[in-house]
Amino acid sequence: MFTLKNNFKLIPFVLLISSFNFLFFHIPFFQFVFETINYKSLNGIFVIASLMVLMLVLNAFVFSLLLTLSQKIGKFLLVLFFLINAVAVYFVATYGVIIDESMIGNILNTNYDESSSFFSYKLIIYLVLLGVLPSYIIVKSKIEKITFKKFSILSGLTILFALVLVFVNATNWLWIDKNSKKLGGLAMPWSYVVNTSLFYIHEYKKNEKEILLPDAKIKDTEKAIVVLVIGESARRQNFSLYNYDKNTNPLLSLTPDVFHFDANSSATYTTAGVKSILDHKETSDLYEILPNYLYRNDVEVFWRTTNWGEPPVHIKNYQDRAYLQSIAKEEDKNYDAVLLSGLKEQILASKKNKILVVLHTSTSHGPSYNTKYPSQFEHFKPVCKSVELSNCSQNELINAYDNTIVYTDYLLHRTIEELKQLKSYKSTMLFVSDHGESLGEKNLYMHGIPMSIAPKEQYEIPFIVWLPDDSSKKIKKFDMLSQYHVFHSVLNFLHIESPIYNEEMNIFE
Repeated sequence: MFTLKNNFKLIPFVLLISSFNFLFFHIPFFQFVFETINYKSLNGIFVIASLMVLMLVLNAFVFSLLLTLSQKIGKFLLVLFFLINAVAVYFVATYGVIIDESMIGNILNTNYDESSSFFSYKLIIYLVLLGVLPSYIIVKSKIEKITFKKFSILSGLTILFALVLVFVNATNWLWIDKNSKKLGGLAMPWSYVVNTSLFYIHEYKKNEKEILLPDAKIKDTEKAIVVLVIGESARRQNFSLYNYDKNTNPLLSLTPDVFHFDANSSATYTTAGVKSILDHKETSDLYEILPNYLYRNDVEVFWRTTNWGEPPVHIKNYQDRAYLQSIAKEEDKNYDAVLLSGLKEQILASKKNKILVVLHTSTSHGPSYNTKYPSQFEHFKPVCKSVELSNCSQNELINAYDNTIVYTDYLLHRTIEELKQLKSYKSTMLFVSDHGESLGEKNLYMHGIPMSIAPKEQYEIPFIVWLPDDSSKKIKKFDMLSQYHVFHSVLNFLHIESPIYNEEMNIFE
């Protein structure tokens, strides 16, 4: 019987740690494998066995390489892997997320308010049992060094064995390639190691300075205002405007001149979704976004936000949650109604004829849906009050989420009522969500699944427009809209002439 005071030989030690890593952190990985392959067939058994052996052997190889180069650095990295693995597998198991590059971007753009809402005692249990305890073993273990010659021989044999195993699985390459995103996103620790590296590589490749669009020209002096409300995690199937069987739009459904369109988001996470709403076309480049473009071309722009994750906004009037709370009524301070605090007065104080207002909301962002609206908007009960969404019944979870849509309905209606009071302005309101949301369908929660495999709940979004009947503008008919329609529609409504304007992407006649 060994103790931690005994010396470990390198190979048994890395095989032990690799086995821990395999047993603790790969249940979701193999759940997915068993769901997508015929595990009762001879070929299915061979694929599963090959994946298990490869995972054990290759992880042991990498761990041995780290420890051979430097035991201090190797141990530090192993401890870091186990701690992060514990947190990552908690989120995979609890919310059904995939740790791909887009999810890494989502994580790195999450602020304290959002991240703190995920805290639970279950997370602490995962961290202590699967992270801290194995880390203690790693730190306290004494590992005997092996010669470079022996390590080189073992490394060569390991690589040769892995190549042979990959080669004999040649008939299964198509299955592996088809499922590579999900397999890669569930393999710990390489899901976040590789995808974090890819994220920063792609961030580095992005333009350090945004690409300016061609100059625009304001065509007239008519006073006009567009309020663009960017929704957060609002999926259209839960809006009664879209024939949902619960009345989640009690105010908008009775408001004249409200139009709604089917739309799909271009991504399933905030940073990419918001960028698409503000971009003039589908692109991965950092072009000048709508508020920056209009501000540079002499349009008054107000950006008000209780959220985060937008591209760099270069305007004078950028107002965050802290500022808005300082001027808000007490009953609005903790909710998205704070976005309307003093807005009408700010608009009336403007000396510009053309105005864009962006309200970036956070109302339907999980997991704490029940905290995103005042108590009087809790129309549907009982509600989920846990951040561990799988612990709630489907009915409780959907009720809590639906109440956020009821509150969104109130916020949009209130925005319309304030615009109606601005008699000297021609006005319109656009509401477009950044992405949708999963609420337990297919055991998935929230958002962030890669678009190539994302369920419709995460990309089918509402696109709602209010346009007064006495407006000189009318609404075109569309079967389907995209987030990119926003840019060109705003230019058209404000009578902005631009070389990059695309009439086909404009919703107004």
